[in-house]
Amino acid sequence: MKIIRLILAILAILFTLFMAIVTPVALIGTLIVAFGLYQSAQKRKGNLTFSKPGWFIAIGLILTVILTSVYAEPVQETAKEIDSNTQLANKEEKKEKEKQEAKAKKEAEEKEAAEAKKKEEAKAKAEEEAQAKAAAEAKAKEQKELANKFNLEAVTVYRAVDGDTLELSDGRKIRLVGVNTPESTTRHEEYGKEASNYTSEQLKGKKVWMQKDVSDTDRYNRYLRIIWLDIPTNDMSEDEIRAKMFNAKLVLNGYAEPSTYSPDVKYSDSFVKFAREARANNTGLWAYGNNGTTKGDLDPKKSTTTASTSAPKTSTSKPSSSTSTPKPAAPAPTPAPAPKVEYYQNCTELRKVYPNGVPSTHPAYASKHDRDKDNFACER
Repeated sequence: MKIIRLILAILAILFTLFMAIVTPVALIGTLIVAFGLYQSAQKRKGNLTFSKPGWFIAIGLILTVILTSVYAEPVQETAKEIDSNTQLANKEEKKEKEKQEAKAKKEAEEKEAAEAKKKEEAKAKAEEEAQAKAAAEAKAKEQKELANKFNLEAVTVYRAVDGDTLELSDGRKIRLVGVNTPESTTRHEEYGKEASNYTSEQLKGKKVWMQKDVSDTDRYNRYLRIIWLDIPTNDMSEDEIRAKMFNAKLVLNGYAEPSTYSPDVKYSDSFVKFAREARANNTGLWAYGNNGTTKGDLDPKKSTTTASTSAPKTSTSKPSSSTSTPKPAAPAPTPAPAPKVEYYQNCTELRKVYPNGVPSTHPAYASKHDRDKDNFACER
């Protein structure tokens, strides 16, 4: 009997505990059942507090059932609601996570695409730079070969002494070959200052290329040179000469007249052609007249004159009736021949006959061939 009571007490406690787990408020019934069991145990020991402690056990069980019935459904609904909310939250969280993952994936793809594009641009830029470098090196090599081919020397112009004379940064003086600008230093000619200013504006501080024709220096130790603004691909092409040679530009723009001195005659024909064009258009110094303003190849030629000797006139008179023999008439004096004048267009022609030039007393002397005014023309 004692064992049966113990089993029943345990079952009652377990039942109420289970109900308390389902509905926490049912724990009240569990406490009442426990109190009833405690009072029953005290009754058996003779410590009677309540006459019928079994009623506490019965009330506790009934109250547990009632409370569980009343509060179980709301708890279940709450649990369901919580579970639903949990599921919804999990779903939203999952959706947000998926959204974040998609966003991260998209950003990663965009970043990867940007990096790939950046790499492609860097590669294209590197290839472009390599091509530009190769082209520059090829051009530099070509320019060097052309410079060697045409015997060109790269120099820097320090200043323009006048229209046709330069001073380089290394101190050398350069006299431009084949041209003559109006004087603007020791003496002044029309349009000389303009020619000097033009040369200074075009060349001062610039890198240019010098080319020797035949002669190296003149009697003043000035280097005789052609000046190229750019290296030509063909130094005898008229288009290249017009576009790149500074000596030619002086003539084309009317700042200089062609002035040929042998043996430096490589471009003389071109200079004469350019001067005729400038003169036809009254360009620069040609605006002052067909002879320009200084000496040059287009100056009018002097006609060669020779003295003609006239035969003395003889008169036939009738013989006198006188028996005396008339004296013969004295012959008329022969006039002295006029000095012979020889004309040469330039020193090239003159030196073919007089290799060392001629003094001022010589019939071939012309002031235009005496550039240094020392009364000796075309001297070497």
